[in-house]
Amino acid sequence: MDFSLNEEQRGWQMEARKFAEEEIRPISLQRDQISDPRQTFDWEIIKKGSRLGFRTLAVPKDWGGHGADFVTQALVMAELARGDSAISKTFSQCWKWSHLIAAVCNQDQKERFLKPFLADDTYVLGKGGTEPNAGSDNRLPPEDDPQSGYKLRAERNGDEWILNGEKCFIANGSVAKLFFVDARTNPNVSIRQGSTLFMVPSDTPGFRVGKVSNKSGWRFYQNAELIFENARVPHANVVGEVNGGVKKSGGDTTGGDLFGDLELAANALGVCEAAVEMAMQHARTRTTGGKHPIEHQVIQLKLSKMHMLTEALRSFVMRVAWEHNQRAHSANAGLVMNYSTDIIQEVTRLNMDIHGAAGSMMHAAADKLARDAIIWTHLGGDSVQRMKVVRRIAAR
Repeated sequence: MDFSLNEEQRGWQMEARKFAEEEIRPISLQRDQISDPRQTFDWEIIKKGSRLGFRTLAVPKDWGGHGADFVTQALVMAELARGDSAISKTFSQCWKWSHLIAAVCNQDQKERFLKPFLADDTYVLGKGGTEPNAGSDNRLPPEDDPQSGYKLRAERNGDEWILNGEKCFIANGSVAKLFFVDARTNPNVSIRQGSTLFMVPSDTPGFRVGKVSNKSGWRFYQNAELIFENARVPHANVVGEVNGGVKKSGGDTTGGDLFGDLELAANALGVCEAAVEMAMQHARTRTTGGKHPIEHQVIQLKLSKMHMLTEALRSFVMRVAWEHNQRAHSANAGLVMNYSTDIIQEVTRLNMDIHGAAGSMMHAAADKLARDAIIWTHLGGDSVQRMKVVRRIAAR
């Protein structure tokens, strides 16, 4: 396989690198250290990135987007994450669902939602799946248990659906203007046969945002509760068929779970690159015992391991991105997500080790990378749940 970049891919990579260096890094620690989770978000950085195309990167060119392929998307995610992982995720979260609108929504829905998304630099997207008592079982629900999965109810009332229930830990929850929301429309069967996907604008009557999560890492990223109290959603906002929700949201392999796994692995790559860069800078410039840390063999071994793990992750990420471009989807998407979970936590830990006592007590940037890395433990379901991807391998 030839992983050399073409001119367009290299151009986007350089644009993202410049934006991360000049715009994201200068505000990253400042936003991270704000105590109120609702105030960590900064609309100005989103507007600036949007004007450069980072919010609409995945929208097809036919609709006025940039139509970037998956290798380009992986490159941009990694470069933005070198500046700040949570800011990178705020942008890429929009790619997943704006692509879904273009790929599976009808013409009326595209006109009503995709056009405003393209026109408004503050139009970000979210997906309401997780609930207080329904998380990982939404990803691979037990086929024989109708009680597992979503509890949010949607009942038809003429040309509207009435939604009642709540979602939690929802990405872009307090800032999105449009949510894709999974709801139960037939409680007597499994969610694969009894759920429907709705598009719910933030100004929908009966819908409101609840608590914003106060997280240890990814503090810029807004995760919040979504509360539905007789929320009235037009039938025209149903995506695909009634009771076809899981199939519709996950069946588009470029907009569902497969992209989500690549998305998080590419983001982890950027964090690892930032940790390696930070550790090298520290080891070359600080003096202890009359020597720079890099002259000590134990530090050399740790730096070598950080480089090795990061390069291995880079190769895996780029292979999966290339496979997505070829439509050669495989279990590798899920595997690279699990692999990135182990790698990002190991690399950021080694960075803390190299900084010594300063890593946990004084060096805020090293501490931030380690706190961001912990988030991978429960992204997209826990690692044990995600390893059920082995079913795809066994099916070969």
